[in-house]
Amino acid sequence: MRPPSPSIPEKEFLFSSLKESLRLDGRLPMEIRAPILTFGDDLGWVECSLGKTRVLAQVEGKMVKPLPERPFEGMITIHSEISPMASSEYEPGRPSDEEVTITRMLDKVLKRSDAVDKESLCILAGQRVWHIRLTLHFLSDAGNMLDCACLAGMVALKHFRRPDVEVVGDEVTVHQPTERAPIPLAIHHTPFCFTFAFFSDPAIPPVIDPTQLEQRLSAGVLSIALNAQRELCVLQKLGGVPLDTEEVLKIVNIAVQKAKELNNIVDARLKEDWAGRKVEVR
Repeated sequence: MRPPSPSIPEKEFLFSSLKESLRLDGRLPMEIRAPILTFGDDLGWVECSLGKTRVLAQVEGKMVKPLPERPFEGMITIHSEISPMASSEYEPGRPSDEEVTITRMLDKVLKRSDAVDKESLCILAGQRVWHIRLTLHFLSDAGNMLDCACLAGMVALKHFRRPDVEVVGDEVTVHQPTERAPIPLAIHHTPFCFTFAFFSDPAIPPVIDPTQLEQRLSAGVLSIALNAQRELCVLQKLGGVPLDTEEVLKIVNIAVQKAKELNNIVDARLKEDWAGRKVEVR
């Protein structure tokens, strides 16, 4: 069931606020909501919150036979489904346009950008590889679920540890965490996604990390995935607002600064969580 469209007073109030570079939640146009990362007891379990938007990510690993055409590479699959728990707007079994867009973008950002080294997931060439499965649960939609899901998925992959494996000839031995310390995934780079909303009125500046109301009233959105090393992974534009080259480059430069800030926050939270865990090998 689609929620009712925003009323005329809501639209007018939002647009008049944005013209004065004010947002309803008190942020500046180019200010993101502070991310809150909560780690579970299991490695690879992360809940990410951007304001009231919440996404839960969970990573699991198991040994499987590799694909015949890629005998030296492990596998990564991403499973995400937006249930009515996130919002009454979504229906089970019927993917909405937004859900399809989010799923495709997650696949590009986390999988096709080679963030995780797939060759390091190989155990025995052509016989045994690790299959890493990332599951995303959308708990609450208060706007910009894509950025929240990308952040949760990336942090979960960095937080995850797989069991240590010993190979002698053709014999594979998987060591329990109590015998040998689990091993982190080999991460090439850490891409982050940033979404900018644009409006049809040229007097209204673009805003980063739009809320649900801003997203609904926007004329188009631009999503950029990049890492702190200024490497652009994905650029996706939805909607009919024309943008010139200078404006796009300006947006990319803002996203680079935000990626560096986010990278520092993620690294600090991972170190803090790891310091609080007791890892002992008997």
